[in-house]
Amino acid sequence: MVATAQDAVPDDIGALRAALTAALARAEDEAARAALVEAELAVARAKASDDAALIAHQDLTIRKLQRALHGQSSERSARLHDQMELTFEELESTATEDEIAAEQAAARTTEVAPYVRKRPARQPFPEHLPRERVVEPAPAACHCCGGHRLRKLGEDITETLEVVPRQWKVIQHVREKFTCRDCEAISQAPAPFHATPRGWAGPGLLAMILFEKFGQHQPLNRQAERYAREGVPLSLSTLADQVGAGAAALMPLFKRLEAHVLAASRLHGDDTTVPVLAKGKTDTGRLWTYVRDDRPFGGADPPAAVFYYSRDRRGEHPAAHLAGWS
Repeated sequence: MVATAQDAVPDDIGALRAALTAALARAEDEAARAALVEAELAVARAKASDDAALIAHQDLTIRKLQRALHGQSSERSARLHDQMELTFEELESTATEDEIAAEQAAARTTEVAPYVRKRPARQPFPEHLPRERVVEPAPAACHCCGGHRLRKLGEDITETLEVVPRQWKVIQHVREKFTCRDCEAISQAPAPFHATPRGWAGPGLLAMILFEKFGQHQPLNRQAERYAREGVPLSLSTLADQVGAGAAALMPLFKRLEAHVLAASRLHGDDTTVPVLAKGKTDTGRLWTYVRDDRPFGGADPPAAVFYYSRDRRGEHPAAHLAGWS
């Protein structure tokens, strides 16, 4: 006769309870061992991630020092540093994620200490930033004896850096009309000045659009998508129209700067590559830079630089740039 698992189960209630208690104890021991192993693995992973981030940071620092000492200013060196900074950024983020995971795993056991990364001392927040005091409610009674005779001894301040979201608003310029009772003529204040013809964008918004495009290299379609998510739909053609108007408004300043640079008796010129989006690929454009700086030669005129852009590196471009200079 073959014995089954049901035959091995005792009929006595006390024996059943004892077996169940032993089974629960074994399950708790196995869960504790599993939590211990998980915590140890999480701590080891956090240490490895921290070491990788530290190595990447030291390598990046050494490369920057070498570049500063030996003057390696080539485009390839700059791209290599950008790539190293991106790698360090990813490793640093991963190390922080693993540190938090190790803390959470160590909290489920009492035998593994959480791993805490060594971070450099954080610099205090700039003094020019406004401070907003949020005073937490004071205790009404002593936490120890419950007495109500409390006297302020001091205070602890914890500073948190916060940002106020961007706010959009429409400014209404109201020009009241007045009629003359003597001659019936209508008088009205002149229309407000706009930086661009038929301008509907304020100077702050116009400056932001131009800086995002040319200073932060943010395409207009990305800007339009972000503005739409903030509740202000602006079409791509509308933004492009403002960029053209802004460039036309700034052209006199560029001409003055160009005249100042090309009036120098000596110029320093060079070109650098810039990626240009094209249909189905990325082309390589050129940014021509001409610098005027007479300070090393005892000159008193202020230094300045002027930039020109071209889609290729043909010699006709610098020839056109320097046609009026000798």
